[in-house]
Amino acid sequence: MSIRRSALFALVLLAASAAGCRDSRRGGDKGPLTIIVGGIDKVIYLPAKLSEQLGYFKEEGLEVRLLSEQAGATAEISLIAGDAQGVVGFYDHTIDLQTKGKCITSVVQMANIPGEVEVVSTAKAETIKSPADFKGKKLGFTSPGSSTDFLTQYLALRHGIPTSQYTGVKAGAGSTFIAALDQGSIDAGMTTDPTVAQLLSTGKAKVMLDMRTEDGTKAALGGLYPASALYMNCDYVALHKPVVQKLVNALVKGLRFIRDHAAEDIAAKMPADFGGGNPAIYVKAIHDSKSMFNADGRMSKEGAQNVLEVLSHCSPSVKGKRNYIDLAKTYTTEFVDKVGVTP
Repeated sequence: MSIRRSALFALVLLAASAAGCRDSRRGGDKGPLTIIVGGIDKVIYLPAKLSEQLGYFKEEGLEVRLLSEQAGATAEISLIAGDAQGVVGFYDHTIDLQTKGKCITSVVQMANIPGEVEVVSTAKAETIKSPADFKGKKLGFTSPGSSTDFLTQYLALRHGIPTSQYTGVKAGAGSTFIAALDQGSIDAGMTTDPTVAQLLSTGKAKVMLDMRTEDGTKAALGGLYPASALYMNCDYVALHKPVVQKLVNALVKGLRFIRDHAAEDIAAKMPADFGGGNPAIYVKAIHDSKSMFNADGRMSKEGAQNVLEVLSHCSPSVKGKRNYIDLAKTYTTEFVDKVGVTP
């Protein structure tokens, strides 16, 4: 996100108000659907573009436009205003927005782990070996108030380091993150593939914590952390169940394709520019991250609870409101349950 979610609440309300007279059927049973993806070339959001590339949306009779937006806050505003029917982003947004009176629900949970990696500059690897060494360091994340910001805070807090004892740096993703590490603007930071693969291939960084696996996520965060999801406005879901079902059908097909195919086969289906001019690195990025994805789109109840635990410590919106959050409204398995049993 570009600024903290709490600071954007007024903008959210303004956008919602401006959209109040819009036709609720827009993007419904017949019109095109707009889905915003929080970085369409990030491997953590691979199922969205892959499902489009494989023609799964068209097979379901849907016209879907995927738009890339790095700032999660902008995606939230577009969703609430009705300019988009869904967002492919981190599940934790549904909890954050509930504290602001908005009902947003995950209809397909693509991963029960974040797929994030805490990397450290090779030059600093001997002095920063774990979050216990974060004190006095410059730590990069996507932007203040982002999921990576909250996860960085939680990693530090679990090791006794309050946010006042390290410097958080907006490092973005991809080339901006790499540049921040190159220039010494950050000592370590949280990012995803293919950025991780690019950094490791050049020897510029080393992996400190790997949350691309369940074991690595549990070790880092004390439990699972459901992340990549398709989330939508609860009212839209209630009004357009057939459309939502088709979207979920397509995305679960994409998840099963990932499960059943090698990284090379998956990469071959994606746009050539997603490899950043280095197809081998992109294949490695998919190989290293593909196990993070579910094959059925279902949420882990324990994982959802752990997300609430993390946010209750790190999100300004959720702090002090944990007991008022109704997790049952932040996700549903109604649609993935109807996709069918895996052959």
